[in-house]
Amino acid sequence: MLRNVFILSWGQSSSSLGVVVEARNITLPAGTLAVLPCNSPRMVWTRDRLKDRQRVVHWDLVRSIPEYSVERILDMSPGVKERVYNGFNKGRITIPKTAFTDGNFSLVINNVGAADRGVYSCNLHHHYCQLHQSIKIQLNTTKSARKEKRYWDGDKTVFVVLLGSSVVLPCVNRRPLWTDGQQEEQQQVAHWDWQPPGVRPDLADRLVDLYASGERRQYGPLFPVDKMSVSEDAFSVGDFSLTISNLQPIDKGLYSCHLHHHYCGLHERRIFRLMVGPPLPPPPLVPTAAPAVPHALPNDDPSHNVVELERPRVVNVILPEHRGHFLQQLGYILATFFLLAFIITIVTVLTRRRRKRGLEYDLQRSKWRGHVTDHGDIALDATELKVCNQEHLNSNYKNNLLKERDMSKDRNKGKCM
Repeated sequence: MLRNVFILSWGQSSSSLGVVVEARNITLPAGTLAVLPCNSPRMVWTRDRLKDRQRVVHWDLVRSIPEYSVERILDMSPGVKERVYNGFNKGRITIPKTAFTDGNFSLVINNVGAADRGVYSCNLHHHYCQLHQSIKIQLNTTKSARKEKRYWDGDKTVFVVLLGSSVVLPCVNRRPLWTDGQQEEQQQVAHWDWQPPGVRPDLADRLVDLYASGERRQYGPLFPVDKMSVSEDAFSVGDFSLTISNLQPIDKGLYSCHLHHHYCGLHERRIFRLMVGPPLPPPPLVPTAAPAVPHALPNDDPSHNVVELERPRVVNVILPEHRGHFLQQLGYILATFFLLAFIITIVTVLTRRRRKRGLEYDLQRSKWRGHVTDHGDIALDATELKVCNQEHLNSNYKNNLLKERDMSKDRNKGKCM
């Protein structure tokens, strides 16, 4: 399904048909179900049995000096006396009792004081129609009558009032919605129009009219055969979508949904340009299961009853290795080779350093064993001489022992003779 959507700006009006709030291009294949959406929660109809409680007006005061604060001055509903929140303001601040009859919700302040300075807001709420309106007025005070004035600061009206005088802050809305001059029963209407290609807008065909009272008027042969339909509980849920079944090329054109709530002042229009494309391709056929092969019985003739089944053929396909895999293996080999070369280099360096240290030690030892005198003779180290002297003494001691033994033998021989 291809759907191109373009939204028109809110408030764009087209003659007296209502405000165009949405416009879409919709393309669907032939033979499918098309749903043109048209929803508005403000069109949900419930009888306003408590309509006097549905409308509320209240005045608020915003002060910025000495500290920022918001204060509710008063509020009022139809048939209910105004409620003033501050006891100091009772009898001093009020609104007309006929506000919900003539639409005059202005605030009257008597004996204006310095504490009355600030920004006042008049707020109108219609909960049944889901409407909320508000205006702001700034009140300043002065001690000179020549400085009293009223002007517009670009955002709100500003009143400069003499202290001790009276002032009326205007808030007027005379629409029947806010007064008792109009009732809401049977004033909600919804209808669908169809404009075939090449037909002027004023010659568009009316498809159906829907009323909140339950009345429904259908035009042409499309609705009786259930070709097009709108939900029976449209006004209960606010859904007035048009459903077109078995879409065909003849159904293309410009469809418009009109919603009117005369009591609440709601007039909206939604436009859909429906285009029909080629039908969807048929789904692929699902192969049926092959019939079961009968088994041969022992008494049957094998030549007629035995069915030879073809063995499945297995084909081994060797896919060539990817070039990246070869490079990866080559990287592993080169990394191993470089690691071995690094280890061999380290061992060689350490061995050479060890040999060099051994040669230096031998040279130093030779220097310790002897040194050259001033006359050019070589003098031996004292430790070496001591060792040589000890060896000479040891040899003399052994020679003396041998001599004493020989002398004792000679003596013994003389005695025997």
